[in-house]
Amino acid sequence: MSYRIGSGVDFHRLEEGRLFWLGGIQVPHAKGAVGHSDADVLLHAICDAMLGALALGDIGKHFPDTDQSFKNIDSKILLKRTVDLIKGKGYSIINVDSTLCLQQPKISPYIPQMQSTIASILEINTDDVSIKATTTEHLGFVGREEGVMAYASVLLQKTT
Repeated sequence: MSYRIGSGVDFHRLEEGRLFWLGGIQVPHAKGAVGHSDADVLLHAICDAMLGALALGDIGKHFPDTDQSFKNIDSKILLKRTVDLIKGKGYSIINVDSTLCLQQPKISPYIPQMQSTIASILEINTDDVSIKATTTEHLGFVGREEGVMAYASVLLQKTT
């Protein structure tokens, strides 16, 4: 069997009065991420990790912010389309390891729902989706609560 590893990272600015989407769910917070889509940094990082594993470019290549059909799109749709692309290349997802970097809100209560949502889209077991979170100890744009970022790594396996 052939295995491929990919990594992804995404950043979005935070702004008051916007919905905050993380890991495919809405997280209650006074601020939300700003982007062309729903700005879900975790799902975007996972998409980039999968695309990178197969040297298929990045999320901007496949879902450009210049295309109005992606304006305000639910990132779960982007993740599903990326999964379909990976499957079309004869690969399946083995596991995901990810880290969210944000000062607030604390997301540990939401991690199980995020894992379940992501696992369902990726068609893997919930325990194959790792989501960790960290603050930046009030350093940088994340620490000042000006933005949010996520890192993700994925392992793919050749299936055909």
